[in-house]
Order: sequence, then structure tokens, then C-alpha cells
Amino acid sequence: MLRKTFDMISVIVGVGLAILLIIIGSVALWGYSYSSSQVHNQLAAQKIFFPPKSAFTPAAMAASHGEVTPAMIPYIEKYAGQEMTNGAQAKAYANHFIAIHLNEIGHGQTYAQLSTAVRSLKPGTAAYTKAEATVQTVFQGTTLRSMLLEAYGFWQIGQFALIGSIIAYIVAFILLVILVPLGIWHMRETTDDSLLFIEESDAAKKEETV
Repeated sequence: MLRKTFDMISVIVGVGLAILLIIIGSVALWGYSYSSSQVHNQLAAQKIFFPPKSAFTPAAMAASHGEVTPAMIPYIEKYAGQEMTNGAQAKAYANHFIAIHLNEIGHGQTYAQLSTAVRSLKPGTAAYTKAEATVQTVFQGTTLRSMLLEAYGFWQIGQFALIGSIIAYIVAFILLVILVPLGIWHMRETTDDSLLFIEESDAAKKEETV
């Protein structure tokens, strides 16, 4: 194969690949924008706010009777007073605010476990009424937590799409700005009769054998 032919094919493939990467990057960027806006709009509609900064002081935590605990500080204090509008906030609130309260309310038991225990009590009794109220509270909290974690998962997919689009654009840039021009330059510098692989003639091979 002539070297110029190989260079031309390489340039065409490089341009085609760059165009494909630009298309992929654009689609991924659209996916990121769509998922981010959807999560933002859905969360903003719920009007959920993190506890204010003042709630994280030792005195405030002691007075709140467990509403804010020291275990929450590393995860939600940085969002203090903010409205929940993105997946990272939703994950922190679900796993390090709601989950802690659910664990306290249900004494470490899940909704399914508490619900099963209620069925063993006699309806109408004080014990049944109290246990049923706990079950309903845990059910509501578990449902909200699941919704927030689902929003986080959708938001996280968008973050991956953003990273993928950036990588695709970078590779496309390298191809179009560096590799393809180098290929064109090399094609112009190569003589028309230059071969990609130079094979030795039979006569030369015989001489080397002798």
C-alpha cells in the first residue's frame, strides 16, 4: 500500500471519528442538562430546607431533642439553611437526616418489620394505636427517603453524562487540532511512490542468503 493512501485513509477516519465523538458528546451534554433540570425542578417543588447553621451548635442540638445530632454534622452541616435542589443534597438528606430519624423512631427496625409486629397486636388497644402511628411515620419517612435517593440516582447519571461529554470533546479536539493536521502534513511530505511497507526483492534476499 502506498504511504499516501494510508495517510489519506487515516485522515478520513480521524475526521469521521472526531465528528462522531462531537455528536456523542453533544447527546451526553443534553442528557446531563435534562437530568439536572428535572431533578432541580422536582426537588425545588418540595420546598425542603436543611436545618439552619444555628441548629448545629452543641446547645441547639441538645435543645432540639434529637432533631439534629452530631452524627449528621459531617454530611449536612455544609448545606445548612439551603433549599434542596440537587442530587448530592438529596442523598445527604436521605441518608444522614431522614435515615437517622427513622432508625430512632423505629428503634432500628424497618417498615416491614414494624408492620409485621403491629399485626400481632389487638386493634383498638393503646399499644396497637401507638405502634400503628409509628408504622405510618416510618412508612412516610421511608417513602420520602426512597424518592430522594431515586432523584440522586437520576442526578448521578447526569453527572456521568457530563464527564463523558467532556472526554468526548477533548478527544475530538485532539483529533481535529493535532492528529488530523499531522496526518495531512505527513501526506503532503510523502512522495507519490513511497510504500508503507518496503519488501525486499527476491534477488536481495538471495544475496543475503549467500
